[in-house]
Amino acid sequence: MQSNLFVRRIEPTDISSCERVLHALPHWFGIQKANEAYISSLATLPAYVATVDSEVVGFIAVKHNNRDTSEIHVLAVEPNMHRRGVGRALIDAVEANLRVMGVSLLQVKTLGPSDHDEGYRRTREFYEAMGFLALEETTVFWGPENPCLIMVKPLMHVDSPIFTEPNSFSPKRCNSRRTSPPL
Repeated sequence: MQSNLFVRRIEPTDISSCERVLHALPHWFGIQKANEAYISSLATLPAYVATVDSEVVGFIAVKHNNRDTSEIHVLAVEPNMHRRGVGRALIDAVEANLRVMGVSLLQVKTLGPSDHDEGYRRTREFYEAMGFLALEETTVFWGPENPCLIMVKPLMHVDSPIFTEPNSFSPKRCNSRRTSPPL
């Protein structure tokens, strides 16, 4: 990991640097309309930047789907900073914040393995190394030409009260509409 790596909340003055990072990754971020949407989302979504020597080298934005789940909307790291701990530091910062908020599950969407793209294979390996699990590959989101792999990461730990309090399990806690006891 870079010894001078620092992660902080994004500031409006960082957005042009984030745009520069996206442009440095045409293999992953080659659709102009999507890039514009990613950049504009930085003004409204919770986001962080990673800096080295005060220069932005990566960023992440998160979308809150509901009180229990959030999604990595965009994560980008300059190519020359890959495999140096920048992506890991960004995800760690997001996860720490989400845990404080009580979020239980973090998801990310990426190109699925049926596409056989080498760059996205490495992307999936990165997310797996970060503890994400492959949930499902689908063509619903991006069409048959871009199979989407949904990956998820539980943010609750086994030391959470739901797992450690004696007799703490209650069907009502899991699903208030359940009419029969769990198996």
